[in-house]
Amino acid sequence: MFIKKKINKNVGQFIPRNPNKYVGKYPIIVRSSWERKMCQWLDVNSNVIQWSSESHCINYFDPVMEKRRRYYPDFFAIFRTKDGGQRKYLIEVKPYHETVPPVKGRKKESTLRQQELNYLTNSAKWKAAKDYCRKVGIDDFKILTEKEMFKK
Repeated sequence: MFIKKKINKNVGQFIPRNPNKYVGKYPIIVRSSWERKMCQWLDVNSNVIQWSSESHCINYFDPVMEKRRRYYPDFFAIFRTKDGGQRKYLIEVKPYHETVPPVKGRKKESTLRQQELNYLTNSAKWKAAKDYCRKVGIDDFKILTEKEMFKK
């Protein structure tokens, strides 16, 4: 018997139209449709000077696993500002519900517990990312959700 596997067409590689702006390693791996959309936007946006994918390694303490781990934010980008300057950002792309503490509602206890653990891990990663940015001179760490990515 064959098991039919669902293929996610948004997971895979991204090939930039403007390879001179991309300063990371190849191939550029995308893990979701939102990451693909972000790659496309960074690639064609005239205010983006340079960008890379998963190029910064940040050490953090995972409170759930109780051990040191490594975190690779989704993107790094240098933007041109209106006054002719530059701003550097580390960017994480996440669904909004993963950026706020979970609410019980009508969820199973096991689902709520897993969401709480994910939120704790993500919070530790994001705190470490903000500290890392301060240490290495990156202007800010941004978390982009569907609320920012798909506003009209």
